[in-house]
Amino acid sequence: MKPTLVIMAAGMGSRFGGLKQLTPVGPNGQLLIDYSIYDAIQAGFGKIVFVIKHAIEKEFKELLGDRIAAKFPVEYVYQELDRLPEGYTVPEGRTKPWGTAHAILCCRGVVNEPFMVINADDFYGRESYQLLADFLSKPQPEGPMSFAMSAYILENTLTENGYVSRGICSVDENGKLCGLVERTHIEMVDGKAQFSEDDGKTWEVLPAGCAVSMNAWAFPAEMLDHLDERFKAFLDTTAKANPAKAEFFLPFAVNDMMADGEATTTVLRTPDRWYGMTYAEDKIDVQNAIADMTEKGIYPADM
Repeated sequence: MKPTLVIMAAGMGSRFGGLKQLTPVGPNGQLLIDYSIYDAIQAGFGKIVFVIKHAIEKEFKELLGDRIAAKFPVEYVYQELDRLPEGYTVPEGRTKPWGTAHAILCCRGVVNEPFMVINADDFYGRESYQLLADFLSKPQPEGPMSFAMSAYILENTLTENGYVSRGICSVDENGKLCGLVERTHIEMVDGKAQFSEDDGKTWEVLPAGCAVSMNAWAFPAEMLDHLDERFKAFLDTTAKANPAKAEFFLPFAVNDMMADGEATTTVLRTPDRWYGMTYAEDKIDVQNAIADMTEKGIYPADM
């Protein structure tokens, strides 16, 4: 059974200032998602599942989805506020999405095979897809569920145009993820990657070359059932305490499953450069990188 690639494409990119999932970056108008899908197909994935909102469905299908579906299996799931377990309702005044773990949970019933998860607006490089495809092709061991994560070198994921948020990973001697701490304000300061928790008043240096998560994960199909139970617990606790803004984040759900002995996570390191468009100014850097890779023959100009 070939694994599925799940692409989270419901976000609107507030800091970027537009629908960056549909921003052309390639020499012939290709989108970042085009390169993700190309790499995934090369790595042996068998189906694409897009997680989107109904509000962008028409534009999304016109600019990307219909074109991909003409040559490769595609399905859609919709992340909406009212996509909740039976017996639950949207809190009054809530407009914020439920988070990345909820986005993945929306795939329950559609994804029934091992799957990889990525963000639509990130460029991961070919190796991540191959590493995670190879991992998913192996039989699940006995015991806890076996997850994997493609980990990047922190310095390979930063931008010169502002601060970023990254999941800093702790990894044991066997290559297993011990924990993941979200640092929401990371920049290069005095030539070193540093984070601040007080809007830049004070800084703390991060270890050079430390591993970070960029939301490239591999999961067995049964992970979705476990996620369903944890989402209900989230709604009963965290969401009740903060009904307007609490979010069900995928890294936090993975952390909790590991802490409770439900899963282990293998960290697969890649030296590839990650590219994204956190800020509008990042677009030119992404376009230049894609142009260079196209010139080197890594990607076809007319794909």
